[in-house]
Amino acid sequence: MNLEILASVQDIHLAIEKVNDPEYPGISIVDLGLLENIKLNEIGEVVIQLIPTFSGCPALQMIAQDVREIIEKLPGVKKVDVVWLNSPVWSVNRVTAKAEKDLAEKFTVAVQIQGRKVKCPRCQSETTIKSHFGPSRCRSIHVCSGCNEVIETLRD
Repeated sequence: MNLEILASVQDIHLAIEKVNDPEYPGISIVDLGLLENIKLNEIGEVVIQLIPTFSGCPALQMIAQDVREIIEKLPGVKKVDVVWLNSPVWSVNRVTAKAEKDLAEKFTVAVQIQGRKVKCPRCQSETTIKSHFGPSRCRSIHVCSGCNEVIETLRD
């Protein structure tokens, strides 16, 4: 009798937590709110459903590859599909408090939650928007009114 050990959904979730965003090394795609769902069947086929910060993000293929590679190493996994969903739409509300803190401390990146003023990650002063468009569609550029630091801001 061959009883093959099969990874659980929890094992898969823990593995995906180790996948970092390529633009923010050390910050998990789970903490950034990209993981929507994990499907696992009894024969070891896994479907990972992710939500892009925006559909044109240049890192999507790299993230999907990193997810596939880490899940394929788990026991009993035979096949891994990564699916990018169009709905629900990603929002900064999906970013965990841990990721928000890490973005501020490691990358001087603020997170703009709807209705909340953007504070400078360095000195906590309010910022003013310099450009609605940053290096990618999900980011804008602010300037701190206290220390004059240019602040990249993750936004919807």
